[in-house]
Amino acid sequence: MPDAGGGIAMPPYAYVPGQTARHPEDWFDGIKASVPAGAAPCDLAETQAFRAGLAYLDAGFYWECHEVLEAVWMQTPQGSPEREMVQALIQLTNAHLKVLMARPRAALRLCDMVEAHVQRIGTAEVILGVDIATVRAGIAKVRLNLRGG
Repeated sequence: MPDAGGGIAMPPYAYVPGQTARHPEDWFDGIKASVPAGAAPCDLAETQAFRAGLAYLDAGFYWECHEVLEAVWMQTPQGSPEREMVQALIQLTNAHLKVLMARPRAALRLCDMVEAHVQRIGTAEVILGVDIATVRAGIAKVRLNLRGG
């Protein structure tokens, strides 16, 4: 398996429901286990799950990104900027996945959800090391892909 750096194994292929086979149930367990219960929100960005999620998003492994970021999301405090950021990233990956699945209305609805999460973050420009502008660029990329660009 290719390595994304930092010891993060890249999946052998991208899972797209209805198009490719799903990964074995335990494939991501080691990565998800990198998120300790009760971790301080500022420490979540240093977990292998968060770093893998970002690497998977960048590499087009959208379902896989969601799978590992969910473990991070579960440890974020309710109503926190960190929770909003992780939710925004998860919904952004879902929007990309819906584009691949030829479900444009679902992708647009998810883009709206991502924008709502970003709005709730407030004036911060960077959360968990992720620049808000990068998330907004991701939304724009999904919308562009839906227009055939």
